[in-house]
Amino acid sequence: MEKVYGKSKKGYIDNLRMLNKFMKGSRVSYFVAIVSTALATFLSILTPLVIRFTLDNLIGRKEIDSQLVRRLVNLVGYEFLSRNIWIVGVFIVLLTLLNGLSSYLRGKYSSKAAEGFAERLKNALFEKIIKVPVEFHSKYSSGELIQRCTSDVETIRNFLANELVEVSRTIFLIIMVMYTMLRMDKVLTGIAVVTIPALIGVSYWFFKMVEKYFKMADEAEAEMTTVVQENITGIRVVKAFTLEREQTEKFQSKNLNFQRLDYKLYVLFARYWAVSDFIALVQIALVSIFGIFFTISGKITLGTFIAFTSYVGMFLWPVRQLGRILSNLSKMNVSLNRVGEILKHEDETSDEVSESEEIREWTFRGEIEFRNVSFKYGDNEVLRGVSFKIDAGETVGIFGPTGSGKSTLLNLLLKLYTNYEGEILIDGIELRNIPRKVLRENIGFVSQEPFLFSKQVDENVAITKETIDMEEVMYATTTASLHDDIETFPNKYKTIIGERGVTLSGGQRQRMAIARTIIREYPVLIFDDSMSAVDTETEYKIRLALRERTKGLTTIIVSHRIPSIKHADKIVVLENGIVTAIGKHEELIKIDGIYKKVWKIQSLIEDEYRS
Repeated sequence: MEKVYGKSKKGYIDNLRMLNKFMKGSRVSYFVAIVSTALATFLSILTPLVIRFTLDNLIGRKEIDSQLVRRLVNLVGYEFLSRNIWIVGVFIVLLTLLNGLSSYLRGKYSSKAAEGFAERLKNALFEKIIKVPVEFHSKYSSGELIQRCTSDVETIRNFLANELVEVSRTIFLIIMVMYTMLRMDKVLTGIAVVTIPALIGVSYWFFKMVEKYFKMADEAEAEMTTVVQENITGIRVVKAFTLEREQTEKFQSKNLNFQRLDYKLYVLFARYWAVSDFIALVQIALVSIFGIFFTISGKITLGTFIAFTSYVGMFLWPVRQLGRILSNLSKMNVSLNRVGEILKHEDETSDEVSESEEIREWTFRGEIEFRNVSFKYGDNEVLRGVSFKIDAGETVGIFGPTGSGKSTLLNLLLKLYTNYEGEILIDGIELRNIPRKVLRENIGFVSQEPFLFSKQVDENVAITKETIDMEEVMYATTTASLHDDIETFPNKYKTIIGERGVTLSGGQRQRMAIARTIIREYPVLIFDDSMSAVDTETEYKIRLALRERTKGLTTIIVSHRIPSIKHADKIVVLENGIVTAIGKHEELIKIDGIYKKVWKIQSLIEDEYRS
C-alpha cells in the first residue's frame, strides 16, 4: 500500500502537538537538561578567556580592561597571581570538571526524558493497535506495524535524547561565542562568520535530501521485516512446500533494495561532511591568516588571537552539526508521520453506545435473529437479505461453500462491522445498541485458525480466567478430547507451547482453542469450522461431549462438513450470501440443493474410507 507523508505546515504542526502530548511527564527532566546545557556552554566559553587573561594580563602585563575581572583579581592579589600562575591552571581544571559534571547531567536527564517519552508512545501505539477496527489490520501488514512501533519510535527517541538538547546547546553556543568575539574584535568576528551562510545552505540541502531517502529506506526496511515475520510465522508452510529458495530470494531482493537505499544515505552523509569540512577549514584558515596579521600589526593581542582560534572551532562545530541535526530531524519527522498514521485511526469503540438501563438489567439468554440483513465489503455485496432466527438454547448449524458469507455472518454477530443494513437482534435488542464489551463477554468464539500464546498449556486454556483452577482446566480439555494428548507432553500441563502453538499439531491447536472457550460459561458459543483439522473419530467424541456440556446454551456451528452439523436443531444453508434453505438434517437431505449434493458426496467418501 502506498503511503503519503505530507510535508504541509499542518503536518508539522500535528507532529509538534504529538510531541507535546507525549512529552508530559518529561518536561522537568528536559528543563534540567537544558539548564545543564547552558551551564556547560558558559563554562566552555570561560576557558579561552582565562587563557587570554593569563597571556595578556598576567604574563604580558597588559592592563585589565574589565572591571569585573579586576575586582576578582584584587580579591586574590594581582602580584600574587602573577607569581603563582599555577593557580590559573587549577582554575581551568576546575572549570573542566564543572563542565564535565554539567554535560553528565545534560546526558542523564535528556536520556531519562526521551526514555519516558518512548515508553508512553509505545504504550499508546500498542493500545491503539488492539483497539482499532478489524479492517485496520487488513490495510497494514504485521511487519509494517512492528516497524512503526519499534524502529520509528527508536528514531524519535534518539532525536529527543541527543539532538533536541544539542539544538539548545548550538543556540547557546552561537549566542555566547558571537557576543564574546564581538567584544574582543568586530572585524575579526566578521571574518570568522563569512562562510557561515554557505555552511547553512549546504545543511539545508542535506536536510531535504535525507528526508526523501530516509522515508524510502524506512519503507524498504518495513517490507523486509514483513517478509521475515511472514516466514517465521508460516515456517511449516514454507518447509511443507519447499519454498525455502523462493522465500530466500524474496528476502534477498527486499534486503538488497533496503541496502541500496541505506547506502545512498551514507553516500549523502559522506558528501555533506566532505563539503562542510572544506568550508570549515577555509574558515579556520581565514581566521588564522588575518588573526596572525592583526597580531603582528598590534591590532589585537596574542591572547585575543588564541581565544579567537578556540572560539572559531567552537562556533563552526555546532554549525556543521546543524546538518546532522537537520538530517535527524527529517528522519524524526518521517517517523512521526508514520506513527501518527496509526494514532489518528479511530478506536473500534469510537461509535460505541453507552450502557443503558435496559442493558444493565438484561440477562443474556441467547436468542438471535437476523432480519433482512445485507452487507458489503466496499462494492462487493457479501450478504443479501439474510433472515433467520435462533431460539435461546438452540444448536444451529451454518452450512455453505467457500465464499458464501458464513464468516461474514459471524463477524457481524461479534460486532466487528456495524455498517450493515437490516436488523440483528439479540434477545430482542438491536445489536448496534449493545456495547461490544457486554456482547463479547457473553459470546464464546472458536475460530478455524486459533491463536495460541507462548505460555504453558494450563495458562493458554485458562487465559480468560483470573486464576487457574486445574479441575476446570482438565474438565475443559477432556471435553475437547485433548487431555490424553497433554498427558504425553514432557511437562504435561506445565509444558510451554511455542509461539502461535507451533509445537502442536493443527488438530491439537483447534482442540485447545475449544477447551479455552468452553472453560468459561458463555450463554452463546460459536464454532467457526473449528474442527476442520480434527479426524472424524475425535470429532465425534468432541461433538458428544459438547452436546452434554452445552445443554441450554445457544450454539452456532459453522462448517462445510455435514457430520459436524447434522445433529443441530436447525441448519441454515447459505449460497452466495443468500439463505437458500433452513431445516433439520433429515429435511434438507430430501430437498434438491447444495446441502443434499454435498451430503451424498461426503457419504460416499466416508463409505469408501471405512471399506
